[in-house]
Amino acid sequence: MQIVADFHMHSRFSRATSKEMNIDSLSRNGRLKGLHLMGTGDFTHPEWLNEIKDKLAPNETQKGSGIFESGGMKWMLTGEVATIYTQDCRTRKVHHVLHAPSIEVVEQVNEALAKHGKLASDGRPMLTGLSSAALVELLAGISKDILLYPAHAWTSWFGVVGEFSGFDSLDECYLDQTKNVHALETGMSSDPAMNWRVSGLDRVTILSNSDSHSPWPWRIGREANVFDIDERKLSYAEINDAILKKDPKRLTCTIEVDPAYGKYHYTGHSAHGVSMSPDEAKQHNNICPVCGRKMTIGVAQRVEEVADRPAGFVPAGAIPFKSLIPLYEAISAALGVNALYSKRVIELQDRLIAKFGNELNVLLNVTADELKAQVDEKVADAIVRVRSGDVKYIPGYDGVYGIPVFSEADYERLKTKQENKATAQRNLGDFKATG
Repeated sequence: MQIVADFHMHSRFSRATSKEMNIDSLSRNGRLKGLHLMGTGDFTHPEWLNEIKDKLAPNETQKGSGIFESGGMKWMLTGEVATIYTQDCRTRKVHHVLHAPSIEVVEQVNEALAKHGKLASDGRPMLTGLSSAALVELLAGISKDILLYPAHAWTSWFGVVGEFSGFDSLDECYLDQTKNVHALETGMSSDPAMNWRVSGLDRVTILSNSDSHSPWPWRIGREANVFDIDERKLSYAEINDAILKKDPKRLTCTIEVDPAYGKYHYTGHSAHGVSMSPDEAKQHNNICPVCGRKMTIGVAQRVEEVADRPAGFVPAGAIPFKSLIPLYEAISAALGVNALYSKRVIELQDRLIAKFGNELNVLLNVTADELKAQVDEKVADAIVRVRSGDVKYIPGYDGVYGIPVFSEADYERLKTKQENKATAQRNLGDFKATG
C-alpha cells in the first residue's frame, strides 16, 4: 500500500503558526491533501503533548506499533528542536527533527531536554548549552529507536549546512555522533538533485516534509515521503527501518516543490526587492546594491559553495523524487491571481478535490480530459504542466516565495517588474545619500 507521509509540521503552540493547528483540523485537511501518515510535531510542548494523548488513539490493528489514529488519519510522534551553542568560535544555530516510537520515550526525552530549555515557551524549543553532537548522544542514551536528522538543512539560518550559523558538512556539526544521524530534510529551497552534488551526504536518506505552520492543503504535504508498506505491517519500526536502510522498495520517492518556489532559493534582500543568482551574487560580493548590507545567501548559492560534484550527478542508490507545487498555487498562477486566499481559486481547488478525492491525486494522476470537464482549459493545462515540470519560476529569495509562471510573456513581465523595483530602490538610496 502506498503511504504518503509528512513528518514535520507544527502545532499552534509554535511561534508564527495558525490557531487552527490542532489534531482535528490537521486530520481533516491531511485527508484532503492525500496524506496517509502525519507527524505530530512539537511533542516537546507540554500542552500539545497532553492534546496528543487525549486525541490520538493507538492503532487498533497493531498495539504498540508507534502509529496512532484520529479522524481517519494515522499519526506518528515527531518534534523539532533548536540547538544554540558555540563551536569553533562561532555561534551555531541548528534545527533538528525528532521521531519517537512511543509516548513513554517522548516523556523521557522531554524530561532530559527540560534541563536545557523552557519547553513550554515554544513548540520548537531553543536548547542552550547543548551541542548538536551532545543532543544526538543524549537521545541515543534514551532510546536507540529515536530518529534525529537536520531540519531544512540548507537554509541560511538554522540549517546544518546553512551559510550563517551552520557548518560545511554533517561531520563538522555532529562530530563523533555523525554515525547516529541517518537522514536529512531537504527543505523547500533544495531538492534531492541539489543534495546529490555533495558526496558527503550519500550515506544519509533524503527526506522531505512541509514544515507547515498552517493546516491548509496548500501548506501541509507540499513536501512529503512516499512509502510502499503493507498497511497491516505499518509501524514506527517499519518506517524507521526503511529510512535507516534507505530502502527503495519501501521508501519509493519523495515529493518536492520546485526549489525555485522556496523562500530561500536565490540570494537577495527582500526589503529592496533584490534577488540574484549565485553568479550574480558573487559579482556583487553578496552585498545588496541598494543599501550596502550583506544579502541573505540563497540555498542555490550555498550548494554551489559546498558541492564537489557537477549539476546532474545522480549517486548510486538515490531515491527518486517528483516535483510539484500546491494545487492552489497552480490554479492561482494560471488565472493570474496573486491573493493567498482568493475565493475563486479556493472554489476551483475544492471542486477538483471533491471530484477526485484529494489534492495529490489531482496533481499526479487525473487526466487532462478529466480536468477539462471540471475547470477551464487554462487551469487544466497548468496542472498537467506542473506534473511534467513544464513551469518557469521567478525564484524565491530572503523569505519571499517563488512565483510559478506558465507563459513567457508573464515571466518577462514579472522579472522586469522585480528588476524595476530594485532599480527604483537603488535610485532612492542614491538620492538620499546625496541629499
